[in-house]
Amino acid sequence: MKYLVVEADEVLEPGLRADLLDTWIAATDAGGAVGFTAPAPVELVAETLDEALGRVAAGLDLLGVLHNGERYVGMGLLVSRGSALQAHWRTVLRLMVHPKYQGGGAGRMLMEGLRGSAVDLGLEQLQLTIRDGLGLEKFYEPLGYRVVGRHPRAVRAAADDYRDEVMLVQDL
Repeated sequence: MKYLVVEADEVLEPGLRADLLDTWIAATDAGGAVGFTAPAPVELVAETLDEALGRVAAGLDLLGVLHNGERYVGMGLLVSRGSALQAHWRTVLRLMVHPKYQGGGAGRMLMEGLRGSAVDLGLEQLQLTIRDGLGLEKFYEPLGYRVVGRHPRAVRAAADDYRDEVMLVQDL
């Protein structure tokens, strides 16, 4: 497994989009907190992926991926806010690993790769949010993230299932 940064001119590679869409759908359907709930709304996931790839192609955001030698099996974005006042940090967004490759350190490898990319960009801090109730703090805290805030009932996973959104930050 190898971490790679996707360059702006590589975003249009058809295999990349197909593999990332497959990963996103599989992660959603497995219960992952990656922007949607199961069953994955394929058209909306595809639209959201295309928007993210467009921002990478425009040089606004950085896309880090995991490649297993045959296909792309994970992704994460370093998303900029576009403000000069916030140019020293980015948000980690859409972090996911295909369920077939989870549990063997792939998520850690992806996060370490994104951290290295952030350092290479000269950033001072990374921020991310997680959906409460899934135990995700146990994954992020050993990587150096700390909880700095909570938005109660910010995520409605179902008509009667509200979750807090938890903000974590890592200083680089």
